[in-house]
Amino acid sequence: MLEKLTPLAESEKSLVKAEVAALKSRLTSQQQQIKQAKLPVIILIEGWGAAGKGSLISDIILNIDPRSFTVRSISPPTLEESRRPFLWRYFKEIPEAGQFLFFDSGWYGETIQNVMCDGLDGKAYRRRIDSINAFERQLTDNGYLVVKFFIHIPKKIQDERFEKLLDSENTEWRISKADKRENRHYKEYAAAWDKLLDLTSPAYAPWHVIDGSERTKRLQVYRILTDAIASALEKQGQPRQCDAPAEEFPLLAMPKLASVSLDQQVDEADYRVRLKEAQTRLKDLHNRIYRQKIPVVIVYEGWDAAGKGGNIKRVAAALDPRGYEVVPIASPDKHEISRHYLWRFWNRIPKTGHITIFDRSWYGRVMVERLEGFCTEADWKRAYREMNEFEQELHNWGAVILKFWIHIDKDTQLERFNERQNTPEKRWKITDEDWRNREKWDLYEVAVDEMLQKTSTAYAPWHIIESKDKRYARLKVLHILIDALEEALKGRE
Repeated sequence: MLEKLTPLAESEKSLVKAEVAALKSRLTSQQQQIKQAKLPVIILIEGWGAAGKGSLISDIILNIDPRSFTVRSISPPTLEESRRPFLWRYFKEIPEAGQFLFFDSGWYGETIQNVMCDGLDGKAYRRRIDSINAFERQLTDNGYLVVKFFIHIPKKIQDERFEKLLDSENTEWRISKADKRENRHYKEYAAAWDKLLDLTSPAYAPWHVIDGSERTKRLQVYRILTDAIASALEKQGQPRQCDAPAEEFPLLAMPKLASVSLDQQVDEADYRVRLKEAQTRLKDLHNRIYRQKIPVVIVYEGWDAAGKGGNIKRVAAALDPRGYEVVPIASPDKHEISRHYLWRFWNRIPKTGHITIFDRSWYGRVMVERLEGFCTEADWKRAYREMNEFEQELHNWGAVILKFWIHIDKDTQLERFNERQNTPEKRWKITDEDWRNREKWDLYEVAVDEMLQKTSTAYAPWHIIESKDKRYARLKVLHILIDALEEALKGRE
């Protein structure tokens, strides 16, 4: 793919300066349209060391209001970043609607270094490609414009530029050890880049390979960028297609909620003994997963008044407070709602050895957002795949993922609502919104059944927790969690 350059004809070269000036003016005008249309734009600049990536970004941003863009220069992962999933540090940077984000290298540059220096290949390499393609597809499906450039120069040109930069103490710092290694093994790096670019150039985020040795590279970049922006602006407001691919996830059979018996009960005295035993076991397991650096993600969803809070409290009571976080999810704030809906959840993923408990989660997309009209039908239908991919990414990283639907029947909910309403110290727990949601019970049940059917995977299963008796529900969650952590520790100690 590195040979698929599009050099300009001689007749065009004399017009370069004038056309670049016109295209810069076009970009300046487009930034206002981008802001008004709330179009988020990600521009990724990859390429060889000394190809001119930095100067190219500098030239582009001079045409954009400084309040409308951010530039991120990507270095090797820090210790903190290395304890998160590969995509974590990139997803957390995605821009708000109407903003530009420039990456000076990114997930591709990191991948090439992993291939050339860390031995990334085989199944792990294929997974990385799948992760990257899914990441970019999710962004573009949710309204982002992703424009990718690879700035290519032959080894001879790189040699000349390196020699010039290394000749001065004021510029030698610009050539890193990684750049020098790349230069020494230019052919091997070129082959690796060729393969990577070929596997990651779909129609929704194609690669544009630019000849960095040509003085006309800026013209080509400006043409491609402004045309891409114009096309994206033209498509703004048009309904996006629902992505419904052939099934590709290892789904587990799930019962309908209406068929789940809620008669289970636990005696109070028996409960206290079993609760203490389970919490003692969980406390020991928390220490062990911390030592083995196993991350854990726990998701709680369920009916209002089903007992999620009390259930979480009994789990958290067994954990070291330095090693877990409970994340309550409410309506997104203005910064969250102006980004991809998974952004706020990527930001709260635990580091290795830690536990994050989500009190409600990304599944709001296919429940409350679906039923209250906060997203389009195409958005929530596409979300099943996106959420399965998100969890698959966490699983491949090494996370234990458990999802609990805390279940009660309609009559039990009414009893608990009335108790809250009539008990002063509990009245804060009941809101008008809870009563409104109750009126849509049947619609929510249909949505939850579909969610369970389409997102309970072998690597991130749903567990329906019968919570008419809260004591029973708490013990069941603790035992499922204990079993899952013990399974994850097998062969690790």
